[in-house]
Amino acid sequence: MAILGTRFDDFDLEREVLGDVELSVGAGRDRDEILEVALGADLILAGAAPRFDAETLDRLGCRAIVRLGVGVDSIDLEAARRLGMWVSHVPDYGTEAVALHAVTLALAAVRRLPMADRDIRGGSWGFSALIPLHLPAALTVGVIGYGRIGRRVVEMLQGVGFPTFLIHDPFIGPESLLPGHRLCSFDETLAEADLLTLHAPPPGDGHLIGAAELATMREGSIVVNSARGRLIDTVALVAALQRGRPAVAALDVFEQEPPDMSSLQAAGDRLILTPHMSWYTEETIIDLRREGAAEARRILSGEQPANPVVTPEEATTR
Repeated sequence: MAILGTRFDDFDLEREVLGDVELSVGAGRDRDEILEVALGADLILAGAAPRFDAETLDRLGCRAIVRLGVGVDSIDLEAARRLGMWVSHVPDYGTEAVALHAVTLALAAVRRLPMADRDIRGGSWGFSALIPLHLPAALTVGVIGYGRIGRRVVEMLQGVGFPTFLIHDPFIGPESLLPGHRLCSFDETLAEADLLTLHAPPPGDGHLIGAAELATMREGSIVVNSARGRLIDTVALVAALQRGRPAVAALDVFEQEPPDMSSLQAAGDRLILTPHMSWYTEETIIDLRREGAAEARRILSGEQPANPVVTPEEATTR
């Protein structure tokens, strides 16, 4: 078995869960590195960095890939189906950590904390440059994506006084909402939200939010993205921030990681940036590693994985 693209210092936890399994470990930064470490492995545990395109999968010949995370966009799923592979992931780790980070970004933006900090460090005093500020009770929250993380963000924001929530998720009905929340169209959610927080997967191609969508947002509004960088067109966002629609964007994820900071400079202090860290706590890493290793153990033992994305039964040819 191979483990690729992780930050772990040792693999004692994986060995504890997997038992007597031979492990090969590497960074998997490109096809050559992936093949050097994982060629001949029955199963690969993969972090976010390794990319498994069709040619790489063809040459690997492995039975399964378990993504140590939620997203599987680093894997050519059609190629995996053709090859009769298992592809699985760990969709239910990190909910609390990501939700906490999204709420932290939202509150920092609502209170303009990074801007205040920079002003003081620059020798200014007072808050006239931060006006206007509002209490949560006066603000409407728009939520794009109402899965585990989106729902937990709503619960946390309610706890600090946000009363009004507009929810957009094409996969749920009104019965899924918490009391007092309203299911809205995508356009309505963007247009009416003072605080917009994103918790949806990216579209198949392009962006979910581009220049046209940003232009419909309220003047002075805030957008928080802790989900996927490709949800927002970065060039359009920088231009929109200069016009004040939205007034602030708080981002933990980017189209290109690390981001090209020169492309963001024009937005100045209207941007709050963190380095794709929303998922991280020490407790989250332990949960992720245990759940990923358990999924690998199930597949290697001939059992049904708990969270399959592609199954061998979907193969069109072998």
